Amino acid sequence: MITPHPESADSPIPSSAPENSFPNKAPTKGECQIRVRYAETDRMGLLHHANYLVYFEQARTELLRDVGYSYRDLEDKGFLLVLTKIEVRYKRPAYYDDILTIITSVERTTGVRIDHRYEVRKGNELIAEGNTTLACIDREGRPQGLPEFLRDR
Repeated sequence: MITPHPESADSPIPSSAPENSFPNKAPTKGECQIRVRYAETDRMGLLHHANYLVYFEQARTELLRDVGYSYRDLEDKGFLLVLTKIEVRYKRPAYYDDILTIITSVERTTGVRIDHRYEVRKGNELIAEGNTTLACIDREGRPQGLPEFLRDR
């Protein structure tokens, strides 16, 4: 289960809005909760390691939603964010039906790149942590600047 957030259709910024109508500032920290589903576990009953990557993506998406915006809105305006680096450090296992909290922080941005940090917690216990780097490209795959509201944090 993921903590509910407004759907992008309810976004205060319509997809047809110009780039300068983006929010003034993106959030730099947020969290979401995810319940481990049975299909996400391996034969040993543990959350399969690959699903942490999916959880990181969901947490990044929810961080944008915290200001009423979505990846779809960015993509509709021609700003595509591609993953260029990912790292996960596993500390403790998670199991079916565990409720996990993913804490996401923006560590650094440049004109074209965003670095995120993640903590995956079960209650107060740190079970995994990780980092990602996203780069902004246009529809032809060429690097382009991030929308202003995502830059220089």
